[in-house]
Amino acid sequence: MSTAARRGQDAAYGLLGAPLAMAALPLFVQIPAYYASHVGLALAPLGWVLFGARLLDMLQDPVFGHLLDRSAQRQKRWMAMAGAVLAVAFVCLWKPPHDPQAAMLWLVAMLVLAYGAHSMLSIAYLSWASRLPEKGLRAVAWREAAGLAGVIVASVIPAAILAAEASQIDARITFYCAGFAALLGLALLVLLRQNPPPPQADGHHWKSALRGLWETPAFRTLLPPYLLNALSAAIAATLALFFIEDQLQQGRLAGLFLAAYFGAAALGLPLWGALSRRVGAVACWRYAMLLSVAGFIGAALLGPGDRLAFLAVCLATGAALGADLLLPPVLLARSVRQAQAVGVAFGILTMLGKLALALSGIALPLLAALDYRPGQGPSVSLPLVYALLPCLLKLLAWQVLGRYGRRFPDSGQA
Repeated sequence: MSTAARRGQDAAYGLLGAPLAMAALPLFVQIPAYYASHVGLALAPLGWVLFGARLLDMLQDPVFGHLLDRSAQRQKRWMAMAGAVLAVAFVCLWKPPHDPQAAMLWLVAMLVLAYGAHSMLSIAYLSWASRLPEKGLRAVAWREAAGLAGVIVASVIPAAILAAEASQIDARITFYCAGFAALLGLALLVLLRQNPPPPQADGHHWKSALRGLWETPAFRTLLPPYLLNALSAAIAATLALFFIEDQLQQGRLAGLFLAAYFGAAALGLPLWGALSRRVGAVACWRYAMLLSVAGFIGAALLGPGDRLAFLAVCLATGAALGADLLLPPVLLARSVRQAQAVGVAFGILTMLGKLALALSGIALPLLAALDYRPGQGPSVSLPLVYALLPCLLKLLAWQVLGRYGRRFPDSGQA
């Protein structure tokens, strides 16, 4: 295959990352606020609905992965069906009934459909890259860059729509949903037409697939540092707005800081890809962890008005995020040799990422126990939990990779 053709294949693969990211952020951030503020649902039952839906979302990932492994020859069909369900459920989430009780039932049904379709499509999409040349390193870079672009779009446009006058929200949401559905359909069409289908795999019992994965040292080694690193990022993400508003007292610049963070991650993707080809994926990931630690140590020293210094922190930690997005899926793809276990492996990885999101909630009661109260200005405890706790988790992940990283193929050490 020529270089131009391979780049076209990689770009065709990566495009789907944008609509998947555009759906993920509203599902976890804007939809709850929309149902509380605009639909009128009570916070307590809304919280339990979200908790139950996210718990189901986490637990179903390995099941979907195994289903995809057992029917790899039909993976394109599964992806097309999941894409259609996701598009419909996403639109329906923004169009609930006016009655609050009916809206609650509507929310439950649409969240189950949307989470399930998004998970099925994401796992199939992640495992697809493992069958591309070089285990999809360049394709993964395209995917994560498109995903970061989708995150930026989803963080700006829905927030602006919901901040508009109430009479304008419905029409603008309809337009946004139509754009999302069109982009999702286009990206799926490009992917399924231009990329080769995944190879067929013989159906195996899920216990056999799990046993084979557990007997793979590199797979076992990846899980602890991946969870620790994901938890570090999730805690920082959970507390970022608290830190910006109270510790820095720069709430009006929150959008700029987030854009700098995700923009740095997108720009860093090709640099991490090039470095990983020179020093190895493990060594490259460890370098990125150290960069993130340096950034968060700097954040722990900041106070009111330190906006330029925090912008530098966002650029450093955002650049490190690029490696977090790029390298773990590549390491996983290179580690799993059994074709019938690829989907299960990626299902477990995505489940750990969602577990990290759930566990990051411990940051809020921890801050409360340390006498932090939102809206009361700078706090001694906020930098400890926002910056230093993620540093500790990053360093633990760095240490595990340093100790056991040679179990990975292409494991260069930092």
